[in-house]
Amino acid sequence: MDYSAANAALWNPIMQIGLIAVIILLANLLRRRIPFIRNTMLPVAVLGGFLLLVLKLVGIVHLDLPFLETLTYHGIAIGFIALSLRVPENTAEMKRDRVGLKSGAVIVGSYMIQAAAGLVITLALSYTVMPDLFKAAGILLPMGFGQGPGQANNIGSSYESMGFVGGRSFGLAIAAAGYLCACIVGVIYMNWLAKKGKLPQVKRHDKTEKVSLSIFQHEGELPVSESLDRLSIQVCLVIAVYLVTYLLTRGITGGLAAAAPGVANMVNSLLWGFNFIIGSALAIALRTILKKLRAAKVMEHQYQNNYLLSRSSGLAFDIMIVAGIASIEIEDLSGLMLPFILMVIAGAVVTLIHLKYVCAKVYPDYYYEGLLSMYGMMTGTISSGVLLLREIDPQLKTPAANNLVLGSSFGILLGIPLLILVTLAAKSALMCFVTLGIIVVYYLLLLAIVNSGRKRKQS
Repeated sequence: MDYSAANAALWNPIMQIGLIAVIILLANLLRRRIPFIRNTMLPVAVLGGFLLLVLKLVGIVHLDLPFLETLTYHGIAIGFIALSLRVPENTAEMKRDRVGLKSGAVIVGSYMIQAAAGLVITLALSYTVMPDLFKAAGILLPMGFGQGPGQANNIGSSYESMGFVGGRSFGLAIAAAGYLCACIVGVIYMNWLAKKGKLPQVKRHDKTEKVSLSIFQHEGELPVSESLDRLSIQVCLVIAVYLVTYLLTRGITGGLAAAAPGVANMVNSLLWGFNFIIGSALAIALRTILKKLRAAKVMEHQYQNNYLLSRSSGLAFDIMIVAGIASIEIEDLSGLMLPFILMVIAGAVVTLIHLKYVCAKVYPDYYYEGLLSMYGMMTGTISSGVLLLREIDPQLKTPAANNLVLGSSFGILLGIPLLILVTLAAKSALMCFVTLGIIVVYYLLLLAIVNSGRKRKQS
């Protein structure tokens, strides 16, 4: 075997991952040293993605776009599997108030109102000034804003195969703009609230996070003295679940192709595009099995470590974000700037309006913390939601941060109809209108969940 630089297959993955590693370190340095960048609260991974995109556009670095697409695709699944394997903390109080379910309704309701706004824009443009526009393109707004670059990449690529030229880059550009909305619009709105005297004035200081032994190792976990490194166990659990995810998805799609080719053509791309949901379900199933084995005294130790699983998911998501943004093909957006701009503006506005209403219902005791954290997540990621939250709740004393995590779990279940609508809308112009109608009806059902139960006045 040739181990020299002439063997591109051997060294190309290392070169591409090495570039991502260097750019993340550079982005972190810039964010810490330049006050303007730090004050924007732009996540390091997002900043790194934009830096790498600029370096690619000016010709300083050469990027292997298919490899970056691969990293983006696998990153979202690995990240969600790692999150789903974590052992849940005690959420008895939250379950009693049904905050988790209502938070899931808030999240999926945001998807629905984003999808409705996006479809209205693309349908209106397609019947007026842009007759060649892919009519279902508007549904990429919640994929990019609400679910991030991973799903924007998957659905955009699927739409490209259905005739939407530049669909993948369009979706990724929406996701990148979503981060800017989370950081810029979120910060502007937060400063406006502060000037109105509606927020507590909190002086924040950058402090090193202290990780105690109780956080790193819970009771019943494998001792550090075990021969197998604890991080290795977490990685093996995650990759093993992902392998089973692949085998199960392959089995389902293969069986459908043999038994019902028509159904297979409709759902196969959907199953592969949303494989992270199958992976998350399998991870939850494995977590439940391990818990029962411990309860039955068949297994002595708890193998999952929440701290390391969180760090593993963070690594996967950081790489996914950088790779996704860097792989945007700007030239693909040349004829799509009008719908892009309109959708980004609409997404930023309707998401805020929707959240102002529902957060007052669900989080009356910590309204602004719930509003800002949800806005950050529904236009960016959970990390941008926490970034905004920490500006007014630096110690995370309110349940707002936990609501993002617990709500996301319920959101996976409540969001299943959206996965069907994504495929349905792309079938024809008529199906776009049908999809829009279904979105409105489902949004009203989600509002019923938000409004259910006891009502309390906003504090």
